[in-house]
Amino acid sequence: MKPLSVEDQTSLLKRCISLDLDLEKELKANSLTYDDLSYSKNVIQDDLFSDKSAFAEYKTLDQYRTDNHDVPTVSFFSGCGGMDLGFEYAGFQNIAAIELNEGFCKTIRHNRPANFVIGPPAYSGDARNREEIIEALRTKLGLTFASFEGVFHGGPPCQPFSIAANQRFSKNGDNFKRNGFQNTEYGNLLFDYVFYIRTLRPAVFLIENVAGLLTVDGGDQLSDAIAQLQNTGYVVTKPAVINAADYGVPQNRLRVFIIGYKKRSKDYIFPSPSDVKVPCGAILKLPLNGANNHITRKHKAESIIRYMELDYGERDQLGRVDRLDPKLPAKTVIAGGSNGGGRSHLHPQIPRTLSVRESARLQTFPDDYEFVGSPARQFTQVGNAVPPLLAYRLARSIFENFFN
Repeated sequence: MKPLSVEDQTSLLKRCISLDLDLEKELKANSLTYDDLSYSKNVIQDDLFSDKSAFAEYKTLDQYRTDNHDVPTVSFFSGCGGMDLGFEYAGFQNIAAIELNEGFCKTIRHNRPANFVIGPPAYSGDARNREEIIEALRTKLGLTFASFEGVFHGGPPCQPFSIAANQRFSKNGDNFKRNGFQNTEYGNLLFDYVFYIRTLRPAVFLIENVAGLLTVDGGDQLSDAIAQLQNTGYVVTKPAVINAADYGVPQNRLRVFIIGYKKRSKDYIFPSPSDVKVPCGAILKLPLNGANNHITRKHKAESIIRYMELDYGERDQLGRVDRLDPKLPAKTVIAGGSNGGGRSHLHPQIPRTLSVRESARLQTFPDDYEFVGSPARQFTQVGNAVPPLLAYRLARSIFENFFN
């Protein structure tokens, strides 16, 4: 079929607006989808990447996979399994995932049916239920106190520490304040995680969170958590703020990582960042070919007619969405709150927001990793995750430093 011209597209959109027609139905009636739409200002994809030396080659997680060495790991606050995937591809054996969100648990079980998930419906999966978690780890896996010769990794829910989350609230409201550890639902989960580390004594542990964790409450309670771990006999690294884009992920995503290990002669050093970044266009230009989770939002004609006039990197102020620049790493994929899905960015070449699968590709999830639940919940799962490729890089460095 002949591609839709900008003129014909504009005419279709204006007709939908004037007659109050459903855009998706009108596109379908013309044997079109949102993917057939275009911006007024588009550059041919191949022209964008004519200077190959300016961009890093994108490598999928499958291209990094290493042989299994069977060092065991347990993940806490597992989400949909992003960190677990990184450790799995680095050769570790994921023996348990602890997660309280039933939807996230369903995604893990759907993709890894053999994995042991401590979460709904059989368990609460709530890290605050310490007796339940300890009992499950002891009876199902035989973990004993102070003797786990593997890795714990986890990121306590970050909402209380997130600047981006609080920007959604009015400055006059109580929710605007980054109440951190005072948050009664999430704020003290870091100390629950510290409890499991001190009780079961893994050889190595990893803590992941948003950078706001370093400054909330003046840093006092994070310092307290680190002191507790040091008093248990761990060497604890200085918190490292890492941008995923420095490690082959086609997305700017700042997170803080802390690694602890039992005393040894050599100090742990985080993997070195790359000077060359992977642009988001290198991933978003790849064909989808019927890939699962290619679910896009059903935009109205009024939105599309605004989007199509944006240039690369520009923002639609009304919808508060940005057209991604294909020659740069994407902006951070956003999870959204517990009651709503993430607000994805605009595709660089198609005037619509990214699909779940496209967002998952920016997060470096393999295409065969499928997200279950409603589209809103799928966006939340993807946006909450640690990019598996970044987790892989950290997992490989942990193996090489402590287990090789």
